[in-house]
Amino acid sequence: MAEQSFVDLLSDKPDLTEYEALYKHFHSHPELSLQERETASTITSHLKSFNAGYDLRISIGGHGLVGVLKNGPGPTVLLRADMDALPVLELTGLSYASKVTMKDIADGIDKPVMHACGHDMHITCLLAAAEHLARIKHAWSGTLIVLFQPNEERAAGAQAMVDDGLYDKVPIPDYVLGQHVMPERAGRVGSRRGLIMGAADSFNVTVWGRGGHGSMPHRCVDPVVLAANVVLRLQSVVSREVDPSEMAVLTVGSLQAGTTENVIADHAILKINIRTTSSQTRERVLAAMRRIIKAECEASNSPKEPLIEPTTRFPLTVNNDNVASRLASSFTDFFKEDFNPEQPPVNGSEDVSILASSIGRPYNFWFFGGIDHGLWDRAEKEGRLFEDVPANHSAYFAPVVQPTLRVGYEALCVAALTFLRKPR
Repeated sequence: MAEQSFVDLLSDKPDLTEYEALYKHFHSHPELSLQERETASTITSHLKSFNAGYDLRISIGGHGLVGVLKNGPGPTVLLRADMDALPVLELTGLSYASKVTMKDIADGIDKPVMHACGHDMHITCLLAAAEHLARIKHAWSGTLIVLFQPNEERAAGAQAMVDDGLYDKVPIPDYVLGQHVMPERAGRVGSRRGLIMGAADSFNVTVWGRGGHGSMPHRCVDPVVLAANVVLRLQSVVSREVDPSEMAVLTVGSLQAGTTENVIADHAILKINIRTTSSQTRERVLAAMRRIIKAECEASNSPKEPLIEPTTRFPLTVNNDNVASRLASSFTDFFKEDFNPEQPPVNGSEDVSILASSIGRPYNFWFFGGIDHGLWDRAEKEGRLFEDVPANHSAYFAPVVQPTLRVGYEALCVAALTFLRKPR
């Protein structure tokens, strides 16, 4: 018996006007990592409103929550969305732009907050998919898990949910699936076999000096000069220690030392971020970073060993070949020329893979575009995509509501039905 087509299965869509309003609500009410309380509450209320039989589990690994819909024998598919926002002042000028400020519990400082990475769109697409898949239970068999993850931006939410007994509370999935809205033309979907997102490692590094009067540098060890030498020497790691055929990025995003011009400080703090796309290069760059920091401290006669503190650690995101191939067939069938099965990998990072790797299950992660057609086409024609198209984490990043919402919701439905749908 032939399987029902995806076009037929998605023909009776939920009212996306309602979801457009819901998206704007999430965008206007962002919450920082570890503080997604109201976001989780709104998601819970919406899932309950379906009256579709989702078994809800809340407060997992912080404000994480899941809904489980059992629908007979068959595989178990987990669809994931993240829900935290960023400490960014929104400059989009949208009528529903965020005006929220929150105290960041990482440092206790009040900050403007914005959904600058599209997690508000991820939430909304998954809620729409959850409603639609519940409507068409006659067409599929198995178990659907919809998971809303906190604290992705700090690379800790997926692990926190696992550590909090996620898979004691819900069935272990056969497949873990997720997506991310990107600065691509709205309507496009892209995935690939193998590596799709790189690893990221961040550190706070403290190097020590000996403070004193600015007029007496001979009696001091200047941590500013020490830190500056560390920054300059680190720039040679990628250019001189990494295979040119490999990708790596090493960024010193912050250097803080002292409070005034005539006092030599006693320490400096560097914030370092490293991006790599293979485990071998990752270890090589991390080792080089530590070696250089320690060597520069010794060369400067630093009175103490440097303090190198890891802050976040994102794993590589490597799609399972078999799952990626099956999804590529489904996405090509449904999205036609708007699907790219050879999506180039990106240097951004994700922790979604932990939801699968922690239980030895395969996963697939894909991208969908969120940039207004007019803006994209004009920028592409003029060769100004980098200049004119805001990227994730930009104060100007806000996916155009449609067709982004529709395509993101459709992609989740098609992905789940790839493994769950029944023959006619």
